[in-house]
Amino acid sequence: MLLAVLLQSAAAAGLGKLGAALGAAIAVIGAGIGIGKIGGSAMEAIARQPEAAGDIRMNMIIIAALVEGVALIAIIVCLLTLFL
Repeated sequence: MLLAVLLQSAAAAGLGKLGAALGAAIAVIGAGIGIGKIGGSAMEAIARQPEAAGDIRMNMIIIAALVEGVALIAIIVCLLTLFL
């Protein structure tokens, strides 16, 4: 209910496109920073324990994919807000 009212008022004021663009930008920047930290931490862990490189790499890829999925959903929501 509140979201619908906020979206209607933002569309009437012309701020909907700006909000959608900012939301998409924040989602992309956040995902980039998060995946960078995941990769850096994984490389540090592999440097400390080279024998566990396979497990660490597998977990890194899974977590990076989950972060990327959340960012993609956020961008889709922003685009839906922009065009609908």
